[in-house]
Amino acid sequence: MAKLCPESDGYMYRLPTIRKVSPLKKIARALTVLVLMVLGALLLVGLAETSPTGGIWGVLGARQATVGILAGHWEYDSGAVCPDGLQEVEITVDIANRVARLLRRRGYRVVILPEYAPQLDGFRGVAFLAIHADSCIDLSGFKVARMTQAVDREQEDRLVEMLVREYADATGLRFHADTITDDMRQYHALRRISPQTPGAIIEIGFMGGDRHLLTQEPERVASGIANGLLAFLRERPSEAAASE
Repeated sequence: MAKLCPESDGYMYRLPTIRKVSPLKKIARALTVLVLMVLGALLLVGLAETSPTGGIWGVLGARQATVGILAGHWEYDSGAVCPDGLQEVEITVDIANRVARLLRRRGYRVVILPEYAPQLDGFRGVAFLAIHADSCIDLSGFKVARMTQAVDREQEDRLVEMLVREYADATGLRFHADTITDDMRQYHALRRISPQTPGAIIEIGFMGGDRHLLTQEPERVASGIANGLLAFLRERPSEAAASE
């Protein structure tokens, strides 16, 4: 605002002094804003990747295509236990979270579910997979199965096929088609999810013969599972945009 200043023959207006901001201060302010934006973005990503159910993206990504991942035995029991104390649930929870991170990076909303989660009842999504590990005996190989009474057998057979192909390629393990049990084909979670949700169960390997892969190379295990799910989802035209 202009000020009146007395002079010998009256008054005159004096404009206020305009303070100039140095170029260095402008740069410093811009860098501060940029750093705060980056930190905010990293915080959101961290919440999305560390929370078992997807963190803040579970709310913001409500319109995204949803994939359900069940971590075998989580929040129920230990599952198989090896003589040295290694528990199946330790492996399944680790792999489930790794798979979820890979899928979220491709634009999918991922919900990680405990063994007997109430959310299983009528669960709807573009795909559902239960992750388990086999016993501590000295054998090697993996299994994948769908529910016997699947509503859309063709679609679920395709899901199994993609998982078998990609998991074998990523891990080098052999598919044990002849050792799939009725317990897998009648797995409780596959009977509880919505009939319209393509679902399967995978036994990712033996905690005995495949121990090194499951505990020391979990990224290969997770990559094989994620690639199998993505290969299946790419064939669904309505969901193709989510994987871009």
